[in-house]
Amino acid sequence: MKNFAIIGVGGYVAPRHLKAIKDTGNRLLSAYDKSDSVGVIDKYFPEAAFFTEQELFDRHNSLLKSNGQPLDFVSVCTPNYLHDAHTRYGLRLGADVICEKPVVLNPWNIDGLERVENETGRKAYTILQLRLHPSVEALRRKILSGPSDKVYDVDLTYITSRGNWYYASWKGDEHKSGGVATNIGVHFYDMLSWIFGSVKKNVVHVASHDRVAGYLELDKARVRYFLSINSSTLPDDVRQKGQTTYRAIQVDGEEFEFSEGFTELHTKSYEQILCGNGFRISEARACIQTVHDIRNAKPIGLVGDYHPMAKYPLTKHPFGW
Repeated sequence: MKNFAIIGVGGYVAPRHLKAIKDTGNRLLSAYDKSDSVGVIDKYFPEAAFFTEQELFDRHNSLLKSNGQPLDFVSVCTPNYLHDAHTRYGLRLGADVICEKPVVLNPWNIDGLERVENETGRKAYTILQLRLHPSVEALRRKILSGPSDKVYDVDLTYITSRGNWYYASWKGDEHKSGGVATNIGVHFYDMLSWIFGSVKKNVVHVASHDRVAGYLELDKARVRYFLSINSSTLPDDVRQKGQTTYRAIQVDGEEFEFSEGFTELHTKSYEQILCGNGFRISEARACIQTVHDIRNAKPIGLVGDYHPMAKYPLTKHPFGW
C-alpha cells in the first residue's frame, strides 16, 4: 500500500485520480486545494487530511515523513500552468509524481523537470491515457503491421461541449490553460504521434476561443483535425441523441469511433505506474511541442487541405472579448 497526496483535489479531473488511488489499493494521506468544495473526498478517503493553504499542506507532509509515513506519490491535478511548479514540489518532497496532462505548457519545461528528477532521484509520470484505450491500441497494432511505406489520410474530430463557465475559469485564459488545443487536445496529439510517428509539418487553419482546426503531416499520416468546445458544432445526429461529446477518427475513409471506453483509463494509468511501466514526462515531449507550435502559429484561414468542419461559422466570445 502506497501513501499518496493530491494537489488540486477540488478540480474537475481529481475524482478520477481519487478513484484510481482507491481502486489500486492505496491510501490518500493529505490533500490540498484553494477551494474547500471537496466533499468528493468522502466517497474515497474521508480520513485524509485536507488543507486550503499550501504552507500547512507542506508542513503536514513533512511531519508525515518525520513520523515514519513518507509520501510515495504526489498526484497533481491543478490548473495547467501550475503543473510544472507542483511537480517540482512533489519531487523535492522526496516523492514520485503523477501529473495530469498536459504535464507542462512548453517543451523546455520538460528539460527543467528532468533536471529536478536527476537532482532528487525521484520520477515524474504523466497521464497519456489514450495509449491505454483498447480501440486506440488496436489501431496502432493495425498501422504497425501494415505496409511500412504507407501514408494514411486521417480526419480527427473531437467536440466536448462546455458552457460559459469555461471562459470565466482559468481554462478560458490561454496563458493558464494553453488554449483549446492544449487543454482538450494534448492527449489526442500524443495519440497521433504514438500511432503515426513524428510531426513533420504543422499548419493551423482556424483558431479561436472555442475551437482549433489544422493540418499535421506525420511520418505515416496526413491529418486534418477539428477540436471544439462549442456544442453548436456537434453533428446533428449526436445532438439529437442528447450527447454532448463526440470523438471520431477516419483513417483512409474508414470510421474509427471511440466515444466510449474512457471511464477506467486513469485507473489503468495508475496500475501501469505502480508496476513500473508508466509514461515518464519525456514521453510527452512530442505532444507538448505540437500544442506549443499550434498555440504560437498564425492561422492561415481556409486554405489548402483543411478539416470540413473548419467551415463552421465562428462565434463571438460570450463575454465579448
